[in-house]
Amino acid sequence: MDKTDIRSMYLSELEEYVSNFGQPKFRAVQLYKWLQSGVSSFDEMTNIPASFRLELDKTAYVAGVKICRRYASKLDETVKYVYELYDGEYIESVLMKYEHGYTVCISTQVGCRMGCAFCASGINGRTRDLTASEMCAQITAAERDNGIRVSNIVMMGMGEPLDNFDNTVRFLKLVSDSGGINIGLRHISLSTSGVVSGIKKLAEYNFPITLSVSLHAPFDEIRSKMMPVNRKWHIAELLAACREYQKVTTRRISFEYALIDGVNDSDICAEQLSKILKGIMCHVNLIPANPVKENSFKKPDRNKILYFKEQLIKRGVNATVRRTLGADIDASCGQLRKRIKEGGDSENIQ
Repeated sequence: MDKTDIRSMYLSELEEYVSNFGQPKFRAVQLYKWLQSGVSSFDEMTNIPASFRLELDKTAYVAGVKICRRYASKLDETVKYVYELYDGEYIESVLMKYEHGYTVCISTQVGCRMGCAFCASGINGRTRDLTASEMCAQITAAERDNGIRVSNIVMMGMGEPLDNFDNTVRFLKLVSDSGGINIGLRHISLSTSGVVSGIKKLAEYNFPITLSVSLHAPFDEIRSKMMPVNRKWHIAELLAACREYQKVTTRRISFEYALIDGVNDSDICAEQLSKILKGIMCHVNLIPANPVKENSFKKPDRNKILYFKEQLIKRGVNATVRRTLGADIDASCGQLRKRIKEGGDSENIQ
């Protein structure tokens, strides 16, 4: 697309942009508020002169997402979305309700190239990165569809945020801006599979976000089979980067650990996990593995999951089991998109 992605602009960039049209600086503020509110076209910007809207439409576009599928849980208020992008690609996003408010889990890429064995998002690899505007659009689309205000964001959908580093940083700055969507950085979690170079770069920004590291195994032999990224950065190097990140940010790190029956749920795994995390201010989020058609991984039974958690707590590691939301509306992230692209899903469950 040759037109300018105007929704990914900072206010200062918008001011420079509108000046090229001979427009006053306050016009940029008006534009910025409309763009961050989630409008899908310049026609909706009623306080912008019609003549200028026509000029904008010739040179720029308003990035948005179209709701392709909407799956509403009958068990809780979770809503899973499949969004269609301007180029016909699909991404997934999830709206979840908690006592503290609404959380949106967003995607950062179309697909993923990390290739984690237990994850559906990367089965067909990465198609392209999402722009900051496409990340923002997932949030405002969910807000508008449900008439709610989102208070928290988790960057744990399709894609690896640190593999789309520049757009991720731009998104964090835009979404937290008080003149825009205005969700504080302390209410944002960013999940990485362990891209060490990205963790080091992210530390330079010292964002007060929560860094969530997908660890999933305490031994390199196991983790390298599950997560190809571990073949480039072994566990020791990853945890060294986490320690350095924590020195800079002073923020607690969350370690995601998908429990897979017979793979990483043994007593020795619990013991080793406790050892390698010693000295890191952290929390371990135990996730019963999601079934994925393309592999044979299964989650342990509930007693085994609780036993693993208690083994960590006994050794001084703060650990909880992640609550399952929207269990009746299917699939770990990536499966719905894959099914639609293959023409195997025509339902729109409300």
